[in-house]
Amino acid sequence: MAFPVPSDEIALHERVLARDPVAPVDVFQDLMDPLSSAIRHDLPCCTEDEAYDSSVDAVLAYLGQPEKYDRTRGRLSTYLLDIAKKKSIDRLRARSAAERRDETYAALVEVRGTDPKQTMEAKVEARQLWEMVEGVLPQERDRQAIALILSGESSTDVLAEALGLTGMPAAELRRRVKQHRDRLMKVLERLEARQGHDEGT
Repeated sequence: MAFPVPSDEIALHERVLARDPVAPVDVFQDLMDPLSSAIRHDLPCCTEDEAYDSSVDAVLAYLGQPEKYDRTRGRLSTYLLDIAKKKSIDRLRARSAAERRDETYAALVEVRGTDPKQTMEAKVEARQLWEMVEGVLPQERDRQAIALILSGESSTDVLAEALGLTGMPAAELRRRVKQHRDRLMKVLERLEARQGHDEGT
């Protein structure tokens, strides 16, 4: 899907500045799909969800402060795409960091060692870590979600079901699942740090 022609973009921007109540809806309808497609084209490593969420962020940032857009410096679509790309790059960096964390924690649960002593030690560490998880997370939903994360599960729908998140738009669901996932990963990081400290004393 292509961006609107420049004259239509200018007219849409003028409506946003005039606080036309329908203008934000038209911005989403006219610009979201081409923004997401452009991000996927320019940043192939972005997932569909990441491109969509970054496009939403860009549109919301624009609608929150439309006066920051200077049409003498370029098209509205170019302005929004620049914001969306920066948001996408932030998400890619966060995903890379999260994947590294996941690999670390998955190694505690899915032991791949071949040395019997190392295998036993890893199993003990995993059991101790899980006992700590149960101690700080009384909600069964949180524990189920952590188990899925540690097993490598990344599906928004699967994690949402475990967390009991239903009945909301897809974009809101992705945002809520990400919030819970980040929260649970921080809990695991603190527990791992505590476990390492206890073993060192």
